[in-house]
Amino acid sequence: MERRSFLRGAVMGATAAAFGGTLMQGAAYAAPAQPGAGPYGALGAADANGIQLPSGFTSRVIARSGQKVGSTSYTWHNAPDGGACFADGTGWIYVSNSEISTTGGASAVKFSSTGAITGAYRILGNTNRNCAGGKTPWNTWLSCEEVDTGYVYETDPWGVNAAVRRPAMGRFNHEAAAADPVREVIYLTEDKSDGCFYRFVPATWGDLSSGTLQVMKAGTATSGSFTWADVPDPDGSPTYTRRQVSGAKTFNGGEGCHYANDTVWFTTKGDNRLWQLNLADNTYELAYDDSLVTSGTAPLTGVDNVTGSSSGDLFVAEDGGNMEICVITPDDVVAPFLRINGQSGSEICGPAFSPDGKRLYFSSQRGTTGSSSGGITYEVTGPFRA
Repeated sequence: MERRSFLRGAVMGATAAAFGGTLMQGAAYAAPAQPGAGPYGALGAADANGIQLPSGFTSRVIARSGQKVGSTSYTWHNAPDGGACFADGTGWIYVSNSEISTTGGASAVKFSSTGAITGAYRILGNTNRNCAGGKTPWNTWLSCEEVDTGYVYETDPWGVNAAVRRPAMGRFNHEAAAADPVREVIYLTEDKSDGCFYRFVPATWGDLSSGTLQVMKAGTATSGSFTWADVPDPDGSPTYTRRQVSGAKTFNGGEGCHYANDTVWFTTKGDNRLWQLNLADNTYELAYDDSLVTSGTAPLTGVDNVTGSSSGDLFVAEDGGNMEICVITPDDVVAPFLRINGQSGSEICGPAFSPDGKRLYFSSQRGTTGSSSGGITYEVTGPFRA
């Protein structure tokens, strides 16, 4: 049992005893993560790529915007953003979005079992500001447009099948997606200061061509219970989806989203928070909030994309801040895992683990130039916890 779950049960029991079985709102929730010693130790000096890593870890550059990928003939896209990894025989594929207006899309890099680059190619083109997205259990990549009335595109990481637009998943300022195979739904974040949190319920699991878009309803507190309500008009016109349902809970700039073990986490950049939805009992709480750090300086600011490892650790990338990926452990400790130096005008995007969990991929969207043409995609290898 994770410490957060243990604490929740312990607090609930103690509070019920003290108040005759009546719980105060929020009393049953564990405190958000606090700074502490991370599981990988302190960051070392910057390596040749300008990345500070814990002992035992190394980095390499996989691709640069405007340049050929490895020995392939494919030119890497500008403004690399959200990404994911897919098993490919004994090797794997890393897909990456391009957050460029009107000519965005997504690309892929193929790796052999040894990590050698064996190919690179386009899987989606001529779409609009493809920011984040998510991986499906049937091995497709959902590439999301971060524009008002933007679409979700379902793409093939192998580049064999043509990408398909999925309007049933709603038209809004899409950011990230996370699949829940237990409830057979896809969770979706919205990058607006008054954005909502959604889920799409396909008519048939594995087929995103039709279904029901729903929005989360809850109170104004930072913890409590929640429900889902159907969005009457997923097309988002003339009324935006986030304004169609009375009582829909708003979030300040929805960003990354990750599902595991009956829990979905998502970040909100406007208030530097990581939210946790406990799906078994339909409650929500704060997993991290930089304003609630009780001692020292908050290590994680500019929260953005989030992914998880097999150990239960969450890895949260920063948009700005001091260009770190921070780890949040299952026992609620937050600490820097890596830091990119000399790229203060950029943001870290697309963290994703290789299928064996031994390599972490991510991008600096604007690199050292501060422009969309300066993106750099990296790989970090080392003794990640299993």
